[in-house]
Amino acid sequence: MPIRMSFRRFSTLLFLGALLVPAAAAQKFSPEAVSMFHALNRQPNDLARYVYLVKTMQDLPESDHALAMQMFASTEDELGLYNEALRDFPLKSHTAADTTLPTAAEWRSADAVEVIAGMATDRRVVLINEAHHDAHTRQLTLALLPRLRALGFNYFAAEALLDKDEQLKRRGYPVKSSGTEYLREPSYGDIVRRALKLGFKVVSYDVDSGTTQERELGQAENLNRKVFAKDPDARLFVHAGYAHIDKATGRLGGTVPMAMQLQNLTGITPLSIDQTQFREQIPSEADAYRKLVEVFKPDGPTVLLNRASNKPWSAHPEQYDVNVILPTSGLGAVESGYVQPSTIVHDMVRNQNMLAHFVNTQRPEWLTLHDERFPYAVSTTLCKVTTPCVVEALYAGESDDAIAADRYTFIQGDTVSKLYLRPGRYRLRAWDIRGKTLSEQEIEVHSR
Repeated sequence: MPIRMSFRRFSTLLFLGALLVPAAAAQKFSPEAVSMFHALNRQPNDLARYVYLVKTMQDLPESDHALAMQMFASTEDELGLYNEALRDFPLKSHTAADTTLPTAAEWRSADAVEVIAGMATDRRVVLINEAHHDAHTRQLTLALLPRLRALGFNYFAAEALLDKDEQLKRRGYPVKSSGTEYLREPSYGDIVRRALKLGFKVVSYDVDSGTTQERELGQAENLNRKVFAKDPDARLFVHAGYAHIDKATGRLGGTVPMAMQLQNLTGITPLSIDQTQFREQIPSEADAYRKLVEVFKPDGPTVLLNRASNKPWSAHPEQYDVNVILPTSGLGAVESGYVQPSTIVHDMVRNQNMLAHFVNTQRPEWLTLHDERFPYAVSTTLCKVTTPCVVEALYAGESDDAIAADRYTFIQGDTVSKLYLRPGRYRLRAWDIRGKTLSEQEIEVHSR
């Protein structure tokens, strides 16, 4: 099934422009960019989309390069190339010049899951955001789902879901047609799968037409109509992108964010959690994120509590309630198992200056989910001498179009990497750019 390239993708990219630069200067789409979007929509799968972008991005006008790299990084994320996604699109949110960073003398680090669960005890709406090309920003939502369910939250809304999958609840897991391309990333699929298993009523809420402001209002109206209009006592957990979670204008210029609109519609003040303001860059830079990590040394999703008041730190309390600091990816600390040098020029982009980068088969430490998942070695032998090739593990009993438990994309031959999987049975499948199955086998993963 071809990937659905909808207004959501266009709107998100304009949305990113507003985060990166003042709203008035947000980039508009050129005819070449529109043509690229249409061509992407005709690609049969994620790997084909990746290869198409590699081959065509260099031909775009220079003004479209950043836009193309946003698309490329999101595709890498969906293919399990997490470190590459961060490297290829180092999205830097604007930090006000007068922002004062916390110091160890006044602030202490605390587990984000514990603190947020405590803050949510008497709340009706909790919103958490993600950076769409950084699957690490989905780890906290996955961990919060059982905690919020135990507190009585009974609705879960995910931005990447579409309305058309009427069998989602009955099936119990998402498939490729359940949502936009973001949902194809294994961590996002696992979020929806876990929410269903925990008994949440899972709803979609994004809109597919209109201006950026109309999208913000449409999202809020959908949440109100699907949740609170039907169940006035509902408690709602929302997984959104970027500044949709904001309760005041600012990060989107004059645009009124979704959370602010929802509060106006329902009279309910949400608890808003930000993960995108301070994020890792690859390669590392001497920015605010690195300063925070060097001082507080997070080993998982972390919030900072004031030593005197015990209140959580927010760089912009009028917009959101708390900043989450994620640890670094741990490059160099994970046994990779590859058999060639750790930095290998990507053959498909060797002669393209914009994309001349290196491939590294190491994967980030957070994929273990604090020992919930265990490494399973995979190599290009599964690809039957065909590269590029995607190797993915599907949960036993789920259909071929189910969102994978994990996947990794081999760009060149004779390499080894790892999938990270919970104990259980899986179908291990390798496939090529046409979607053709190259090999398939049943495997079982044991806890260590």
